[in-house]
Amino acid sequence: MLLEKDGKILVARRCNTGYEDGNYQVPAGHVEAGEMPKEAMIREAKEEIGISLKADDLELVHTSYRPKHDKTDNRVDIFFRASNWEGEIVNVEPHKCDDLKWVSPDDLPDNMTMHVRRAIISWQKGINYSEIGIEELKKNGLYRLED
Repeated sequence: MLLEKDGKILVARRCNTGYEDGNYQVPAGHVEAGEMPKEAMIREAKEEIGISLKADDLELVHTSYRPKHDKTDNRVDIFFRASNWEGEIVNVEPHKCDDLKWVSPDDLPDNMTMHVRRAIISWQKGINYSEIGIEELKKNGLYRLED
């Protein structure tokens, strides 16, 4: 989710997850069985950063696709923007996130996950869909399958 306040977005640095630890991304999560994407965003916002979102306040701003490149399967990433929420943003999962900060979309941290950086840049340019192919994943050291 792209939480936006005063022209900045909230990013979180991953730790102890085994996936892209040490890199920033936006608060995110997986859609669970029986759940719709907006429901997942509402749940993840509460679980990760302690805020309450409403489905009507979530605006779809970007969708991206990544083919199978690790033990997980193909990935479709759906990015929603929210500028309204209830509650104070806090790090509810310090065992998975060791930093939360607001950044300008024009000045993203160098250590940002590739797919999230691509989505933010695309969103800023008004591009609503992107793909990251196998060769690009390999070039960036993210391909974890045997050839």
